[in-house]
Amino acid sequence: MTDPSPAGQHTVRRHNSALVLRAVAADPGVSRAAIAARTGLAKATVSSLVDRLLAADLVAETGPVARAGRGRSGTGLRLSGSGPHGLGVEIGVDYLATCLVDLTGRMHAHRLRPGDNRRRGVQQVLASTVRAVRTSLRDAAARGVPVGGIGVAVPGLVEAATGLLRLAPNLGWRDVDLGGRLRAALPEVPGGIRVGNEADFAAAAQLWESAELRDFVHVSGEIGIGAGFVVDGALFAGVRGFSGEIGHIPVDPAGPECGCGARGCLDRLAGLEWILRDAGVWDEPGARPPAEVLDELVARLSAGDQRAGTAVRHAGRWLGIALAAAVNVLDVPTVVLGGSYAVLEPWLREALRAELDTRVLSAACEPVRVIRSELGRDAAVRGAATSIVRTIIDDPDVFIAGDLGT
Repeated sequence: MTDPSPAGQHTVRRHNSALVLRAVAADPGVSRAAIAARTGLAKATVSSLVDRLLAADLVAETGPVARAGRGRSGTGLRLSGSGPHGLGVEIGVDYLATCLVDLTGRMHAHRLRPGDNRRRGVQQVLASTVRAVRTSLRDAAARGVPVGGIGVAVPGLVEAATGLLRLAPNLGWRDVDLGGRLRAALPEVPGGIRVGNEADFAAAAQLWESAELRDFVHVSGEIGIGAGFVVDGALFAGVRGFSGEIGHIPVDPAGPECGCGARGCLDRLAGLEWILRDAGVWDEPGARPPAEVLDELVARLSAGDQRAGTAVRHAGRWLGIALAAAVNVLDVPTVVLGGSYAVLEPWLREALRAELDTRVLSAACEPVRVIRSELGRDAAVRGAATSIVRTIIDDPDVFIAGDLGT
């Protein structure tokens, strides 16, 4: 039931602060007068709110802004690069990544730590994660910037209502309260800890990076394959937050058994580990950093190695079959290749394109657009960090009050 009582002064100020900060985010260099005109707020109100945002280092002044007609020139405003940063963590199957993202969306202090997390228990991985977070906190301190919270990307089903990791098949994890355990281990961290699916975070990062993309599926291929769907400019995570598990679409009923218990899943036919195996460049897990092995595959592809080319084309075919099913169901016009698929796109494209053209019902009148993400393998950790930044921009008074939640 809606509360019928009138909004108090604090509630109104909180709403208006968000209006002003979002106006600055949408138009860097905008003046106070322009914000007042666009939001309908009084100029005096905008000026007062801007002063609070300046004091909190959420916005910074850019210098004089020319104005039409008579009167003094205004002062431009932009988001502050020295304001609160989001701290992103990605717990991958074969690596742990961290980064910081400032209010303007720039990424800093990106660190990648290779290691096979399938061979370690939850407690071991969380201990490594805590150490990585503390290193990132030191990175933030060295930059002289505060941290506004932590976003944690994981390869599994994360329950939207609780943040509980219900299942991560490729890690062998089930019902893990990552947020609660990290909060208990890191009481010094300011702000909240948000746990989400890595593919959803990657898709969100792509959405925030590309203003022209409003409807698409972002698919990233690492050891596991995840997809994030964006419809009408918003992430579509499903009723419980479990959408996008494209890696567990069965594309070959007679295929190899998957960690989820099914057979012939896309993960086991087009995941990075299987591509590397088929291409003949596979090492035992953890023997070399995954980026180094992927570089070797790219080198062989560039040299025209037949085995490598065949392996990637086979993966592109299986990927195209699964994506065609997803596009037929959700009617999104664009496929964005992220993660290792962004790196392999020149060699994946032809086989992938052929399956989409053949299997997507609407392709006869409008072919599915296939593009490569410029964010590459950093998309998920960047999206996790940026989710914290977006929360601050959407509700700056919570940050100013120091009540960022848990």
